Amino acid sequence: MRLRLILKDHENNGRFDFIPQFLKSNWEIISVDFKNSKSVIHAFQKADAVISMEWTDQYPEAPNLKLLQLQGAGTESVDLSAVPRSAFVCNVYEHEIGISEYVLAGMLQWVTKIKDHDDALRKNIWEGSFLSGPPHEELLGKTLGIIGYGRIGKAVAYRAKAFGMNIITLNRNLPKDNSLIATVTPLEELDLVLRQSDFLLLSIPLNQETNNIISYKELDIMKHDSVIINVGRGQLIKEDALFNACRNKQIGGAIIDTWYMYPEQSLQKQKPSDFDFHLLNNVIMTPHASAWTKNLIRRRCKEIACNLDSIFNKKKPANIVRLPI
Repeated sequence: MRLRLILKDHENNGRFDFIPQFLKSNWEIISVDFKNSKSVIHAFQKADAVISMEWTDQYPEAPNLKLLQLQGAGTESVDLSAVPRSAFVCNVYEHEIGISEYVLAGMLQWVTKIKDHDDALRKNIWEGSFLSGPPHEELLGKTLGIIGYGRIGKAVAYRAKAFGMNIITLNRNLPKDNSLIATVTPLEELDLVLRQSDFLLLSIPLNQETNNIISYKELDIMKHDSVIINVGRGQLIKEDALFNACRNKQIGGAIIDTWYMYPEQSLQKQKPSDFDFHLLNNVIMTPHASAWTKNLIRRRCKEIACNLDSIFNKKKPANIVRLPI
Protein backbone atom coordinates (compact mmCIF):
# COMPACT_ATOMS: atom_id res chain seq x y z
CA MET A 1 0.00 0.00 0.00
CA ARG A 2 1.17 3.51 -0.84
CA LEU A 3 -0.48 6.73 0.40
CA ARG A 4 -0.21 10.17 -1.15
CA LEU A 5 1.05 13.24 0.74
CA ILE A 6 0.49 16.72 -0.74
CA LEU A 7 2.77 19.68 0.11
CA LYS A 8 2.09 23.34 -0.70
CA ASP A 9 5.15 24.09 -2.78
CA HIS A 10 5.51 27.76 -1.75
CA GLU A 11 5.53 26.72 1.92
CA ASN A 12 8.34 24.22 1.44
CA ASN A 13 11.51 26.37 1.47
CA GLY A 14 13.48 23.38 2.68
CA ARG A 15 11.34 22.86 5.75
CA PHE A 16 10.11 19.42 4.68
CA ASP A 17 13.40 18.03 3.38
CA PHE A 18 13.94 15.68 6.31
CA ILE A 19 10.51 14.03 6.23
CA PRO A 20 11.58 11.17 3.90
CA GLN A 21 14.56 10.50 6.18
CA PHE A 22 12.29 9.93 9.19
CA LEU A 23 9.39 8.16 7.47
CA LYS A 24 9.02 4.46 8.12
CA SER A 25 5.91 3.96 5.98
CA ASN A 26 5.23 4.12 2.26
CA TRP A 27 4.19 7.62 1.09
CA GLU A 28 4.29 9.30 -2.29
CA ILE A 29 5.23 12.94 -1.63
CA ILE A 30 3.97 15.49 -4.16
CA SER A 31 4.59 19.24 -4.11
CA VAL A 32 1.67 21.19 -5.59
CA ASP A 33 1.23 24.82 -6.59
CA PHE A 34 -1.97 25.77 -4.75
CA LYS A 35 -2.44 28.73 -7.08
CA ASN A 36 -2.93 26.33 -9.99
CA SER A 37 -6.55 25.26 -9.57
CA LYS A 38 -6.34 22.31 -11.98
CA SER A 39 -3.32 20.77 -10.27
CA VAL A 40 -4.86 21.29 -6.84
CA ILE A 41 -8.17 19.65 -7.82
CA HIS A 42 -6.34 16.68 -9.30
CA ALA A 43 -4.00 16.33 -6.29
CA PHE A 44 -6.76 16.63 -3.70
CA GLN A 45 -8.82 13.89 -5.34
CA LYS A 46 -6.18 11.35 -4.35
CA ALA A 47 -4.67 13.01 -1.27
CA ASP A 48 -4.44 10.96 1.90
CA ALA A 49 -2.63 13.74 3.77
CA VAL A 50 -1.94 17.42 3.19
CA ILE A 51 0.66 19.58 4.91
CA SER A 52 -0.46 23.19 5.02
CA MET A 53 -0.87 26.03 7.50
CA GLU A 54 -4.26 26.98 6.05
CA TRP A 55 -7.52 25.48 4.86
CA THR A 56 -10.53 27.37 3.55
CA ASP A 57 -13.95 26.52 2.15
CA GLN A 58 -12.55 27.40 -1.29
CA TYR A 59 -10.33 24.33 -1.32
CA PRO A 60 -11.50 21.46 -3.56
CA GLU A 61 -12.94 18.25 -2.20
CA ALA A 62 -10.52 15.75 -0.73
CA PRO A 63 -12.62 12.62 -0.31
CA ASN A 64 -9.76 10.40 0.89
CA LEU A 65 -8.16 12.86 3.30
CA LYS A 66 -7.06 11.29 6.56
CA LEU A 67 -4.76 14.01 7.90
CA LEU A 68 -4.37 17.77 7.62
CA GLN A 69 -0.96 18.34 9.17
CA LEU A 70 0.06 21.88 10.04
CA GLN A 71 3.80 22.48 9.93
CA GLY A 72 3.51 24.93 12.83
CA ALA A 73 1.47 25.54 15.95
CA GLY A 74 -0.92 28.31 14.88
CA THR A 75 -4.42 27.34 13.72
CA GLU A 76 -5.91 30.77 13.00
CA SER A 77 -5.81 30.23 9.22
CA VAL A 78 -7.61 26.88 9.31
CA ASP A 79 -11.37 26.77 8.85
CA LEU A 80 -12.01 23.55 10.74
CA SER A 81 -15.55 23.33 9.42
CA ALA A 82 -14.18 23.17 5.87
CA VAL A 83 -11.71 20.36 6.52
CA PRO A 84 -13.13 16.97 5.45
CA ARG A 85 -14.87 15.23 8.33
CA SER A 86 -12.80 12.10 7.78
CA ALA A 87 -9.51 13.81 8.62
CA PHE A 88 -7.47 14.40 11.74
CA VAL A 89 -6.20 17.98 12.03
CA CYS A 90 -2.84 18.12 13.82
CA ASN A 91 -0.28 20.80 14.50
CA VAL A 92 3.35 20.57 15.58
CA TYR A 93 5.44 22.46 18.12
CA GLU A 94 9.20 22.13 18.77
CA HIS A 95 9.58 25.93 18.44
CA GLU A 96 9.82 26.67 22.15
CA ILE A 97 13.59 26.16 22.31
CA GLY A 98 14.48 28.75 19.68
CA ILE A 99 11.85 31.22 20.86
CA SER A 100 12.89 30.98 24.50
CA GLU A 101 16.53 31.57 23.59
CA TYR A 102 15.43 34.57 21.52
CA VAL A 103 13.45 36.03 24.42
CA LEU A 104 16.42 35.68 26.76
CA ALA A 105 18.72 37.20 24.12
CA GLY A 106 16.35 40.14 23.70
CA MET A 107 16.13 40.80 27.42
CA LEU A 108 19.90 40.46 27.82
CA GLN A 109 20.49 42.90 24.98
CA TRP A 110 18.04 45.29 26.60
CA VAL A 111 19.82 45.37 29.96
CA THR A 112 23.45 44.95 28.83
CA LYS A 113 23.21 47.21 25.73
CA ILE A 114 25.95 45.22 24.03
CA LYS A 115 25.00 46.37 20.53
CA ASP A 116 24.85 50.03 21.61
CA HIS A 117 28.25 49.79 23.24
CA ASP A 118 29.69 48.03 20.20
CA ASP A 119 28.34 50.74 17.88
CA ALA A 120 29.78 53.47 20.11
CA LEU A 121 33.23 51.96 20.58
CA ARG A 122 33.60 51.51 16.82
CA LYS A 123 33.47 55.31 16.79
CA ASN A 124 36.01 55.48 19.68
CA ILE A 125 33.26 56.54 22.09
CA TRP A 126 33.54 55.00 25.59
CA GLU A 127 30.09 55.95 26.83
CA GLY A 128 28.66 53.26 29.10
CA SER A 129 32.06 52.07 30.33
CA PHE A 130 33.23 52.21 33.95
CA LEU A 131 35.07 55.38 32.90
CA SER A 132 31.95 57.30 31.92
CA GLY A 133 28.62 55.80 33.00
CA PRO A 134 25.73 55.49 33.21
CA PRO A 135 25.96 51.83 34.19
CA HIS A 136 23.68 49.31 32.56
CA GLU A 137 21.21 47.05 34.35
CA GLU A 138 20.93 43.33 35.09
CA LEU A 139 18.20 40.71 34.68
CA LEU A 140 18.73 39.60 38.29
CA GLY A 141 15.68 40.61 40.33
CA LYS A 142 13.64 41.81 37.35
CA THR A 143 10.06 40.61 37.06
CA LEU A 144 9.05 38.75 33.91
CA GLY A 145 5.31 38.56 33.28
CA ILE A 146 4.31 35.74 30.93
CA ILE A 147 0.90 35.86 29.29
CA GLY A 148 0.21 32.26 28.30
CA TYR A 149 2.11 29.59 30.21
CA GLY A 150 2.25 26.93 27.52
CA ARG A 151 5.29 25.34 25.91
CA ILE A 152 6.92 28.68 25.10
CA GLY A 153 6.11 30.25 28.45
CA LYS A 154 7.53 27.29 30.35
CA ALA A 155 10.71 27.19 28.26
CA VAL A 156 11.25 30.92 28.81
CA ALA A 157 10.54 30.62 32.55
CA TYR A 158 13.07 27.79 32.87
CA ARG A 159 15.81 29.93 31.31
CA ALA A 160 14.81 33.19 33.00
CA LYS A 161 14.84 31.52 36.41
CA ALA A 162 18.52 30.72 35.90
CA PHE A 163 19.17 34.46 35.61
CA GLY A 164 17.45 35.13 38.94
CA MET A 165 14.31 36.69 37.48
CA ASN A 166 11.02 36.80 39.34
CA ILE A 167 8.40 35.09 37.16
CA ILE A 168 4.66 35.71 37.21
CA THR A 169 2.17 34.30 34.75
CA LEU A 170 -1.30 34.90 33.42
CA ASN A 171 -2.94 31.61 32.57
CA ARG A 172 -6.37 30.05 32.35
CA ASN A 173 -5.47 27.12 34.60
CA LEU A 174 -3.02 26.49 37.41
CA PRO A 175 -0.01 24.62 35.92
CA LYS A 176 0.69 21.15 37.32
CA ASP A 177 4.30 22.21 37.89
CA ASN A 178 4.56 25.78 39.13
CA SER A 179 8.02 25.48 40.66
CA LEU A 180 9.39 28.18 38.35
CA ILE A 181 6.64 30.69 39.05
CA ALA A 182 6.22 33.15 41.88
CA THR A 183 2.58 33.94 41.06
CA VAL A 184 -0.10 32.48 38.77
CA THR A 185 -2.84 34.97 37.91
CA PRO A 186 -6.19 34.14 36.24
CA LEU A 187 -7.01 35.76 32.90
CA GLU A 188 -9.45 38.17 34.51
CA GLU A 189 -6.65 39.80 36.53
CA LEU A 190 -4.41 40.92 33.67
CA ASP A 191 -3.94 44.33 35.32
CA LEU A 192 -1.96 42.78 38.18
CA VAL A 193 0.58 41.29 35.79
CA LEU A 194 0.82 44.54 33.82
CA ARG A 195 1.59 46.60 36.93
CA GLN A 196 4.32 44.28 38.21
CA SER A 197 6.19 43.30 35.04
CA ASP A 198 9.53 44.76 34.01
CA PHE A 199 9.33 42.57 30.91
CA LEU A 200 5.98 41.36 29.57
CA LEU A 201 6.00 38.34 27.24
CA LEU A 202 3.07 37.47 24.99
CA SER A 203 3.16 33.77 24.13
CA ILE A 204 -0.51 32.96 23.57
CA PRO A 205 -2.35 31.93 20.40
CA LEU A 206 -4.38 34.48 18.46
CA ASN A 207 -8.14 34.04 18.67
CA GLN A 208 -11.25 36.13 19.29
CA GLU A 209 -10.51 36.30 22.99
CA THR A 210 -6.87 37.35 22.64
CA ASN A 211 -7.11 39.69 19.64
CA ASN A 212 -5.86 43.10 20.87
CA ILE A 213 -5.52 41.76 24.41
CA ILE A 214 -3.03 44.60 24.86
CA SER A 215 -4.38 47.98 23.82
CA TYR A 216 -4.30 51.60 25.06
CA LYS A 217 -5.75 50.79 28.48
CA GLU A 218 -3.33 47.95 29.16
CA LEU A 219 -0.27 49.89 27.97
CA ASP A 220 -1.28 52.77 30.20
CA ILE A 221 -1.22 50.45 33.23
CA MET A 222 2.30 49.15 32.53
CA LYS A 223 5.41 50.58 34.18
CA HIS A 224 6.96 53.54 32.38
CA ASP A 225 10.19 51.57 31.83
CA SER A 226 8.67 48.14 31.14
CA VAL A 227 9.37 46.27 27.91
CA ILE A 228 6.79 44.27 25.97
CA ILE A 229 7.95 41.20 24.01
CA ASN A 230 5.70 39.74 21.31
CA VAL A 231 6.53 36.29 19.94
CA GLY A 232 2.88 35.25 19.53
CA ARG A 233 1.07 37.13 16.76
CA GLY A 234 1.15 40.82 15.89
CA GLN A 235 -2.57 41.25 16.43
CA LEU A 236 -2.27 40.34 20.11
CA ILE A 237 -1.29 44.01 20.56
CA LYS A 238 -3.26 46.88 19.04
CA GLU A 239 -0.92 48.26 16.41
CA ASP A 240 -1.39 52.01 16.84
CA ALA A 241 -1.48 51.71 20.63
CA LEU A 242 1.90 49.97 20.72
CA PHE A 243 3.52 52.43 18.33
CA ASN A 244 2.29 55.45 20.26
CA ALA A 245 3.30 53.97 23.61
CA CYS A 246 6.85 53.36 22.34
CA ARG A 247 7.13 56.66 20.46
CA ASN A 248 5.91 58.69 23.43
CA LYS A 249 8.09 56.70 25.88
CA GLN A 250 4.94 55.74 27.77
CA ILE A 251 6.65 52.36 28.24
CA GLY A 252 10.31 51.49 28.02
CA GLY A 253 9.93 49.89 24.61
CA ALA A 254 9.28 46.66 22.75
CA ILE A 255 10.98 43.58 21.34
CA ILE A 256 8.84 42.53 18.38
CA ASP A 257 9.21 39.35 16.33
CA THR A 258 5.64 38.93 15.06
CA TRP A 259 4.04 41.62 12.92
CA TYR A 260 0.96 43.09 11.28
CA MET A 261 1.93 42.78 7.60
CA TYR A 262 3.95 40.08 5.87
CA PRO A 263 5.34 39.73 2.32
CA GLU A 264 3.42 37.46 -0.03
CA GLN A 265 6.72 36.03 -1.27
CA SER A 266 9.68 35.22 0.95
CA LEU A 267 12.23 37.68 -0.49
CA GLN A 268 9.78 40.47 -1.29
CA LYS A 269 10.37 43.77 0.51
CA GLN A 270 7.46 44.64 2.77
CA LYS A 271 6.98 47.01 5.68
CA PRO A 272 5.94 45.02 8.76
CA SER A 273 3.53 47.73 9.90
CA ASP A 274 1.69 50.83 8.73
CA PHE A 275 3.56 52.65 11.51
CA ASP A 276 7.23 53.63 11.47
CA PHE A 277 8.55 51.36 14.20
CA HIS A 278 11.92 51.40 12.44
CA LEU A 279 12.39 55.05 13.45
CA LEU A 280 12.13 54.27 17.16
CA ASN A 281 15.31 53.62 19.13
CA ASN A 282 13.44 51.78 21.89
CA VAL A 283 12.21 48.98 19.64
CA ILE A 284 14.08 45.81 18.65
CA MET A 285 12.67 44.45 15.38
CA THR A 286 13.12 40.96 13.97
CA PRO A 287 11.31 39.34 10.99
CA HIS A 288 9.41 36.49 12.70
CA ALA A 289 12.72 34.67 13.07
CA SER A 290 12.79 33.65 16.73
CA ALA A 291 11.83 30.01 16.20
CA TRP A 292 13.47 29.52 12.82
CA THR A 293 16.53 27.43 13.71
CA LYS A 294 18.21 24.59 11.85
CA ASN A 295 17.29 22.11 14.53
CA LEU A 296 13.65 23.22 14.50
CA ILE A 297 13.28 21.95 10.93
CA ARG A 298 14.67 18.53 11.82
CA ARG A 299 12.55 18.23 14.97
CA ARG A 300 9.34 19.20 13.18
CA CYS A 301 10.02 16.88 10.26
CA LYS A 302 10.51 14.02 12.70
CA GLU A 303 7.21 14.78 14.46
CA ILE A 304 5.35 15.11 11.14
CA ALA A 305 6.83 11.85 9.89
CA CYS A 306 5.66 10.12 13.08
CA ASN A 307 2.12 11.38 12.44
CA LEU A 308 2.24 10.16 8.84
CA ASP A 309 3.41 6.76 10.06
CA SER A 310 0.53 6.70 12.55
CA ILE A 311 -2.01 7.49 9.83
CA PHE A 312 -0.49 4.85 7.57
CA ASN A 313 -0.78 2.26 10.34
CA LYS A 314 -4.29 3.44 11.30
CA LYS A 315 -3.17 4.72 14.70
CA LYS A 316 -3.98 7.99 16.42
CA PRO A 317 -1.49 10.79 15.59
CA ALA A 318 -0.04 13.29 18.07
CA ASN A 319 -0.92 16.95 18.72
CA ILE A 320 -4.52 16.62 17.62
CA VAL A 321 -6.38 19.89 17.03
CA ARG A 322 -9.53 18.15 15.78
CA LEU A 323 -10.54 14.52 15.67
CA PRO A 324 -12.33 13.05 12.65
CA ILE A 325 -16.01 13.85 13.00
